Amino acid sequence: QVQLVESGGGLVQAGGSLRLSCAASGRTFSRYAMGWFRQAPGKEREFVGAIRWNGNTYYADSVKGRFTISRDNAKNTVYLQMNSLKPEDTAVYYCAASSRPVIVTRSYEYDYWGQGTQVTVSS
Repeated sequence: QVQLVESGGGLVQAGGSLRLSCAASGRTFSRYAMGWFRQAPGKEREFVGAIRWNGNTYYADSVKGRFTISRDNAKNTVYLQMNSLKPEDTAVYYCAASSRPVIVTRSYEYDYWGQGTQVTVSS
């Protein structure tokens, strides 16, 4: 069982930056691929990016070059650094853990989810 708690959301102006954190419980955190998703009002949850246990990352085209995912296995924490934020990045951001051995991008392929943290980007 893995429990995930996101933090770091808030209100930021367009062009600004935020760093989200996702703290995980459980001693097997390092075995999981960790993903970030987001959901804007009235829209489906969408994949943002993910990181494997070894640090390999993969990003959605919409955030590539602006967002960076990293992880600290010693701290059981994964991070989402968001730069050059745009109003269209406004959403609730979720972290998720997947036991699959490769990076996956669909929400049903993730086993555990956090409660989400709101990110609002003003224009």
